[in-house]
Amino acid sequence: MTTAPTFGFMAFALEPFPELQIGDDLAGTITDVLSRTGTALQDGDVVVAASKVVSIAEKRHVDLASVTPSPEAAELSARTGKPAEVIQLVLDESVSHFVAGDRGPIIARHRLGYELTSAGVDRNGPNSAWLLPSDPDASARCLRDAITNATGATVAVVIADSDGRADRRGATVISIGAAGIAPLRVTEHAETDGRTKRQEETLTDLIAAAAGIILGQRGRGAPVAVLRGVSYQATDHGVRSMLHHSPAGPDQAR
Repeated sequence: MTTAPTFGFMAFALEPFPELQIGDDLAGTITDVLSRTGTALQDGDVVVAASKVVSIAEKRHVDLASVTPSPEAAELSARTGKPAEVIQLVLDESVSHFVAGDRGPIIARHRLGYELTSAGVDRNGPNSAWLLPSDPDASARCLRDAITNATGATVAVVIADSDGRADRRGATVISIGAAGIAPLRVTEHAETDGRTKRQEETLTDLIAAAAGIILGQRGRGAPVAVLRGVSYQATDHGVRSMLHHSPAGPDQAR
């Protein structure tokens, strides 16, 4: 099905947003912020949450003292300058990897099928790290259902993660989970020879990137943003449905 075009949209942060603690209710915090700020969600809004706050709510925290680096992790640590314990988590979370440039970044294919810098492992100071949500599409569905039940607005949810690229410096933002929104935007148009050309764009990535201007690197700006006015098809296919590689399964993730 062809997705209707979007000719304009607005984006805004939910702020002030409190700093979450491990195990806090993210959906409840979002609805509390909406209430305190007098912000009303509308049908069709897309709520974009930084993956880090989802990981915090889902207790995806690892104490680096509990990690024993392998010889491969020690070798990569010497090459890249990253702590061997963090690199071991990258190896544990991924099925393949390569080092882009002389000293990184490490680009890894996560167990769930995503290709991400450091397999999405986010160092948290000198002693700990955050892993990705164990099933980001399921996380997005739970968050969407809770927000819709609390507000009465039919919304979509995208979980966004910052990501580096092998061919350039700096970080961008991509989607790793989605609910209520088709991850691909499909367009069709007639060619001069009479054939119909079908094109697919990663709509949830475009939405994550737009929200990333507000979210900041790894959610260190505002951790939740809302996009309003974006046209999309409402499905629960999730980001997983557009991946080239079959996921290993969330039950196999740490």
